[in-house]
Amino acid sequence: FGSFTQEESTMATEEGDIKDKEKEVDLLGEIAVSANNQGKSIPRKRDYRQRAHCNPLSNGKWEDLPTAPDSFREDAHFESAFLDELRMEKKGEKEAKITFADIGCGFGGLLVRLSPLFPKELIIGMEIRAQVSEYVRERALALRKEHPGEYQNISGLRTNSMKFLPNYFQRGQLKKLFFLFPDPHFKRSKRRRRIIQTALIAEYAFCLREGGILYTQTDVEDVGDWMKEKLDMYPLFRPMTEEELNSDVCVELLRRGTPTEEGQKVKRNSGSTWLHCYVRVHGNPRY
Repeated sequence: FGSFTQEESTMATEEGDIKDKEKEVDLLGEIAVSANNQGKSIPRKRDYRQRAHCNPLSNGKWEDLPTAPDSFREDAHFESAFLDELRMEKKGEKEAKITFADIGCGFGGLLVRLSPLFPKELIIGMEIRAQVSEYVRERALALRKEHPGEYQNISGLRTNSMKFLPNYFQRGQLKKLFFLFPDPHFKRSKRRRRIIQTALIAEYAFCLREGGILYTQTDVEDVGDWMKEKLDMYPLFRPMTEEELNSDVCVELLRRGTPTEEGQKVKRNSGSTWLHCYVRVHGNPRY
């Protein structure tokens, strides 16, 4: 009595392996809070609707715009106790800094997915639309309330990343930079509004540390080719190898098409996406 047969022991081991696999799938696929979550206190998207597109070249008013990265206050977006905890764990660093940035984060679906995968990294979503960026902030606060101890590492802010990205990040500060489903700006006269431009890539290279990764994904083939062409020409980036792509958890997440609201829409309609990922390499000492 109380002992297991060899068959029962094997079955228990297999069940444990299955549970481990299910747990892994939960993190990458169907996690407790989906990209379109509507929990008890989560803000409703319909209350934060705004025009789908915004002109990034216009001169708008930007409140709380830092004049330099040193004047950007992380404690305005993340709880001080959590920042202190990160500082304690990362010995040798004077302060906890943002290391992941989602440019044009929309309603923050990617942030929600990345949070449990990288609980010790500060992740920020940057969105140009005022109502949408406010939704992301409110969503992060609501998630922290509903899930105590979780989602402490994500937040959103309103800014124009095409103009002010170096105001937020020091040289080599970021580990990962995401450009997912950016505005396509189909008309030739408006292509200068696209987020991936030769001049702007220099800023992205400045903010990314060596070995950092830049991710692009779109459901418009022409835009995918445009981003790939611009990045292929830039000497401080190289395409990820197939081996690197297969071992990167973020790539796996993006390939599944579940982390962002736009990605889910494409998946529901059985559409195609074009994913291109690049590694920041050593180059000119200025960068």
